[in-house]
Amino acid sequence: MRFSSFARLAAAVCLTPAVVVLAQGKTAAQLLADPAVQAAMQSVEARQPHFIEEQIRLTEIPAPPFHESVRGAELKRLFTEAGLQNVRTDAVGNILGDRPGMQPHPHLVIAAHLDTVFPEGTDVRVKRNGNVLTAPGIGDDGTGLASLLALIDAMQRGKLQTNGTVTFVADVGEEGLGDSRGAKELFNTTLKGQIDKFISIDGDDPVHIVNTGVGSFRYRVTFTGPGGHSYGAFGLANPIHALSRAIAHVADIDVPTTPKTTYSTGRIGGGTSVNSIPFEAWFEFDERSSDPKALDAVDRKFKAAVQQGLDEENAFRHDKGKLSVKLESIGVRPAGETPADSAIVAQVKSSIEALKLGTPRLEASSTDSNVPMHLGIPAVTLGGGGSGKGAHSLGESYDSTDAYKGVQNLLLITLLLAQ
Repeated sequence: MRFSSFARLAAAVCLTPAVVVLAQGKTAAQLLADPAVQAAMQSVEARQPHFIEEQIRLTEIPAPPFHESVRGAELKRLFTEAGLQNVRTDAVGNILGDRPGMQPHPHLVIAAHLDTVFPEGTDVRVKRNGNVLTAPGIGDDGTGLASLLALIDAMQRGKLQTNGTVTFVADVGEEGLGDSRGAKELFNTTLKGQIDKFISIDGDDPVHIVNTGVGSFRYRVTFTGPGGHSYGAFGLANPIHALSRAIAHVADIDVPTTPKTTYSTGRIGGGTSVNSIPFEAWFEFDERSSDPKALDAVDRKFKAAVQQGLDEENAFRHDKGKLSVKLESIGVRPAGETPADSAIVAQVKSSIEALKLGTPRLEASSTDSNVPMHLGIPAVTLGGGGSGKGAHSLGESYDSTDAYKGVQNLLLITLLLAQ
């Protein structure tokens, strides 16, 4: 979207020295017509090159699972430098900074996650080819962190005073075995009972609105037995054989297509040597659905399949030592939904339409928004702008062309939700 010469001039002189108090109750189109908002929108576009460089710099600070502290410390410094108030770190490592409104409520929280899926030692140096950036984590959630900072920058430069308070968060533990621990801490402890609305910035395309949180259960399943020599102790019940039987039964589980329900055996391991009957074998399992009842149903089938594999191996080797199995929960993401006809979804759609970004699309995914959705707090997950490919792969890439449009959308949505 292009703006008037007045907006360009205002952006060039950092807008106006006075705080701009926006009238309450305005629609997206009315806010967009406000000269101060136009100028702030223009500053977002003008400042895009700076925040692309920040995205590169932050991506090159490793943030593997459970080791986000170095990147978190940098976000804390940037929050302070940007002028946010009460910048702090909570008990699990989330970084928070407040932008007080004229009133404490509505209290809007906007978050992007610090962590990536990639283990320690991954080469996270960014390769650049024009507007295309390639590196593990450059999009997920390098885009979210850069967009979060660009949003703060636009509001501060524009001196835009919201009615309600906005808290910005760089949170930990969104990916994998992190199990949404940052979001859980935020809603259950750090800001418990204080959050009225929530936005997670995760992904790129700004027309995608995640309003359905896909829930998941994750397990580590371990079979154990006496173990022994492959020749001398032949006939002992074998944990790997029991595991194989169980996985074969798991693979036969039927699940509904609507609501979409899925499962996967993601990792497997065990054994001592090629010439040993193992004393232990394990696998990790993930099951998902946006419907809690469908998730519970596949969970029951999964547990029955595990027990069946154990029983079959024990029965086959009935006189040669019994095996046991342990199911350990390694992740629970609650399912939830922000209704399609809710006020927050309507306001997000109105912003996308006012900025002429395209047709809004409602989607289901597993993000930090799962936690507030499950608690009944209005929440959506939105893209930060640009376009990405290959998320969670070593070849992950991000095209920053017109990325500022995603931040403009976030700015207009913030002004709408914090009225």
